[in-house]
Amino acid sequence: MKIAAISDIHGNIYALMKVLEDIDDERVDLVVCLGDLVGYGPHPNEVVALIKRREIPCIKGNYDASIVDGAFTFIRDTSINSFALPWASEEVRASNKYYLSELPTELNYDIKGIKIKFTHGSPNRINEYLFEDSNETKKVMENLEEDILVCAHTHIPSYKKFNNKTFINVGSVGKPKIGRPNATYCIININEDKNIDVKFKEIEYEYKRIVKDAQMLNFPSQLVASYESGNE
Repeated sequence: MKIAAISDIHGNIYALMKVLEDIDDERVDLVVCLGDLVGYGPHPNEVVALIKRREIPCIKGNYDASIVDGAFTFIRDTSINSFALPWASEEVRASNKYYLSELPTELNYDIKGIKIKFTHGSPNRINEYLFEDSNETKKVMENLEEDILVCAHTHIPSYKKFNNKTFINVGSVGKPKIGRPNATYCIININEDKNIDVKFKEIEYEYKRIVKDAQMLNFPSQLVASYESGNE
């Protein structure tokens, strides 16, 4: 069973289209989206429409939840978010807000007897950052009932074994923090022997297109520059 896990698209339709092209080439059995379809980028409605059209199972990210309630409930109150949250709240159509509001906060699969939990932040909180070497991650993995935890939210891909448990963070399609502008996602392959193979993919896309769109909409220069640098 070959699974592609994507997350943190953040209104970047160009990165999403390129990643989905690569996923199609990989001939996966299942695509799962870990949320944050909206926020930051200038094309939130297009991203939601494409995820819906492809019928990709999706969970709710912290920015999705914040757009729905229109407040800093699940996101940090920063200078960038003070622009991006009200802009996206105004831009996202009512039907798409309803779609985001109805998304689950986790997805669970049993594949060949291997249990997988998909979350955005952590199983505890939608906006908890899980870095591979943090104490929070260690505690989460100690308490994890499933065999694999697949999460996102940090925008940094990572993979680590915790005894017999597997921790995976899939990175970000639309707002990477890897020091390069490329989109990242993860492929998880569970073979007949129940061995788990994890592969991260880094995909180039025409990031200058989103830079141009953001500039035309007078997005903050710090936000525009992040698409070029691959940093926050």
